[in-house]
Amino acid sequence: MKKQNLSYKDAGVDTEKAAELVGDIGGMRNRTETKHKLMQSFGLFAASFDLSPWKEPVIQVACDGVGTKIQLLMKHDMPEVAGVDLVGMNVNDVLTSNAMPVLFLDYVGINNIESAPIGRMIDGLTKALADCDCVLAGGETAEMPGLVHEDIMELSGFVVGVSEKSDILNPEEIEVGDIVLGIPSNGIHANGFSLVRKLMENDPELIPNELIADLLAPTRVYYPEVKAMQDAGIRPRGMAHITGGGIRENFARILNKKGAELTLPEWKNPAARRLVDAIPLENAIHAFNMGIGWMIVVSPEQLEATKATLPEAIELGTITADETINVAVPWA
Repeated sequence: MKKQNLSYKDAGVDTEKAAELVGDIGGMRNRTETKHKLMQSFGLFAASFDLSPWKEPVIQVACDGVGTKIQLLMKHDMPEVAGVDLVGMNVNDVLTSNAMPVLFLDYVGINNIESAPIGRMIDGLTKALADCDCVLAGGETAEMPGLVHEDIMELSGFVVGVSEKSDILNPEEIEVGDIVLGIPSNGIHANGFSLVRKLMENDPELIPNELIADLLAPTRVYYPEVKAMQDAGIRPRGMAHITGGGIRENFARILNKKGAELTLPEWKNPAARRLVDAIPLENAIHAFNMGIGWMIVVSPEQLEATKATLPEAIELGTITADETINVAVPWA
């Protein structure tokens, strides 16, 4: 066996730089410890969180990423948006159960720690976490030369939410005649970008430069809406986060073999409208959120109180006995 004078750094992995990075992001991480705090100090091998303030705590967990949107975000120098997207794609999922997010972990896979804009991504991530009272409890930054392309960051997020057992939503409570409300999205959020990239490749003029910000708008985090309902004593029958697969696939997950008749309001995001117009309408409904990122089912008796609590809520339709979800898009 030939002895080689090589170090981990010579192989492309700089653990000292990685350690420096952890120190650099400490201040940004601290902004996430406001309402909730870790039980022990940050930086241990595992993070601890005290559940004793809850009487009957139930843990809700979710895992998601940013998908191929990251390629366009890196190309257009918008890593902060990737951080917000990572929070939104995960936190929104636990919010659907009526749980509040408390802990977040991130995974970042990169080619080279010096060239990747990790600090800027973490800046966007920690600001979004601070806005929803969720602690950045830890994570992993993996430097993988030869596996991850130098112009890409691989991102995954993991969130832990907590709710009282009595507060968990039960989709079986949804009844025929219940009202469906929608909260607008910021845009496409972080789903459908494999299709977006293909459409842009086929037609380079489809999304002009002046619409890139609209195309890559960050995922909206629906924490304020869920918290406002909780503070107002409103317990909806169900909530859905509209991601990949669009309204039909995601809304069906909570309907328990029921259906809905829905009419969507005009989607005012100009980049999204160009994408919808470029493909058959059914393909767009399947791939995109069509301007509605969050859906809420309430009883008729809850309708006025919910609309008063959530001024942006739009009445989309009603729950039906038929399992079919009919989606009318009069503006397309």
